[in-house]
Amino acid sequence: MALQQGSAWRLALPLKVIFQRFAFMMLICISIALLVLGKADLVLLERVRTISTDALSPVLGTLSQPVDALNKGIERVQELASLVEENERLRRENERLLRWQSVSRALDQENEQYRRLLNALTDPLVLPISARVVGDSGGPFVRTLLLSAGSRDGIRVGQAVVGPLGLIGRVAGVGKNSARVLLLTDLNSRIPVILEKSRHKGILVGDNSTSPTLEYLPNNAQVSPGDRVVTSGDGAMLPAGRPIGIVSSVADGQIRIQAFADWDRLEYVSVLRYDLPGLTDRATNPGDLGESQLSN
Repeated sequence: MALQQGSAWRLALPLKVIFQRFAFMMLICISIALLVLGKADLVLLERVRTISTDALSPVLGTLSQPVDALNKGIERVQELASLVEENERLRRENERLLRWQSVSRALDQENEQYRRLLNALTDPLVLPISARVVGDSGGPFVRTLLLSAGSRDGIRVGQAVVGPLGLIGRVAGVGKNSARVLLLTDLNSRIPVILEKSRHKGILVGDNSTSPTLEYLPNNAQVSPGDRVVTSGDGAMLPAGRPIGIVSSVADGQIRIQAFADWDRLEYVSVLRYDLPGLTDRATNPGDLGESQLSN
């Protein structure tokens, strides 16, 4: 037995020496051969890659199906959750719209009744007459403007005069080619007005300051700074609803009004031709009184 092991060792020893001498060279040669083969036959390598891909694609497709199904299931669940939220939102919006529909129908019926009432009591026609401000006789005791339009243009005494932002006064005197406007800030000015929010009526009284006072309100009138003041239309000389200004202060029982009009930048104004049958027809020659007033 020992003789056989010795013989095998003697035979393997030369092979081991040969392998040790030429192993490194063989590896170098194999590497060079692989490099040359890879550069020389690209078509063959691409074909091998294609065959491998074709062989593995069914397996990869089979393995990816459960993952795709899981992803689709998650997307469906998310879509269902979003649909539930969307349906809930639409339901609330539908309820809100139904309430608004009920309110709008009630308001429509109310407006229809008002329209019928207004048709029964037809308002007079309001036509504006544009005029340029050609003079300002403002001073410590008077607040008036001189306009470049008169009786030949249809202007009469008492008509309302408005600027770009609101009422500025009334026509106090008329000539053939000119008219004098008494501003609402003048000491002699009295304008019937109404608080737009509370609907309480009063008289806007000028005192030659830039902020006239609001007087003759009911005792229970609630007035706050910022309340809008508009014309009431009482007396049938001024159209109703024309903006005048806002309440600027309420102190010591005195209510001051800040007018919307910009008194320093009045260049063009509009005279409102507000004709009521039976009231203005008697002014057959409105220029007579106006001319005498202007001449004074």
